[in-house]
Amino acid sequence: MIPAIKPIDVRDRLIFALDVPTRAEAIEWIDRLGDAVTFYKIGMELLTSGEYFQVLADLAGRGKKIFVDLKFFDVPATVASAVKGLTRYPVYFCTIHGNDGMMRAAAQVKGDIKLLAVTALTSLDQHDLDDLGFQCDAEQLVLSRAKAALAAGCDGVVSSGLEVPALRREVDHALITVCPGIRPVGNSDDQKRTLDVAQAFAAGADYIVVGRPIRHATDPRAAALAIRQTISDLLSSGA
Repeated sequence: MIPAIKPIDVRDRLIFALDVPTRAEAIEWIDRLGDAVTFYKIGMELLTSGEYFQVLADLAGRGKKIFVDLKFFDVPATVASAVKGLTRYPVYFCTIHGNDGMMRAAAQVKGDIKLLAVTALTSLDQHDLDDLGFQCDAEQLVLSRAKAALAAGCDGVVSSGLEVPALRREVDHALITVCPGIRPVGNSDDQKRTLDVAQAFAAGADYIVVGRPIRHATDPRAAALAIRQTISDLLSSGA
């Protein structure tokens, strides 16, 4: 059964990862997808173009919701200043790394932005976590950071859908869950801890972030609409 869910417009539950290096390419994708996508994530690849905030304005001008995914990580005062600066823009979500001091400082100045703590990147598996010196598995790490995020005043977390059932058990629906790394069965790219669309929402995800499966589709707009229809069917049936 699909778990109890937040009252989120089903159209907004799909977030498209606008991972392109230039504004021109971003506009091409926004035009190509049209009304099939209402929510966009813009990350670090676009930042180095010098056109990041122009694209943000382009999205806002078309009535799109905006997820600034820059995963801020620095001393708490610097992270807080960056988040406070973002409040000048029409940003819905932004990400920071799940460090206690950074999260507390950012939460105090986030304004209307919904602050998401990054728990463990979906490109990391247990071998990677071991190499980084974490003496726990991915689920334990995600739960620890999620509980700290909730205590610090964050609105949600970014995590693999694999950890969402444990999040729901431990923190219920107090946190928004945004799940990247959504892939078809048989995925072979750099995302390691992945689920497909149905599995993610069955686990309790609030939003999913999809990039390459839409960008690489023969008909990207149709692919986005198909994902939206899958989400709608799942949530309306409760199956």
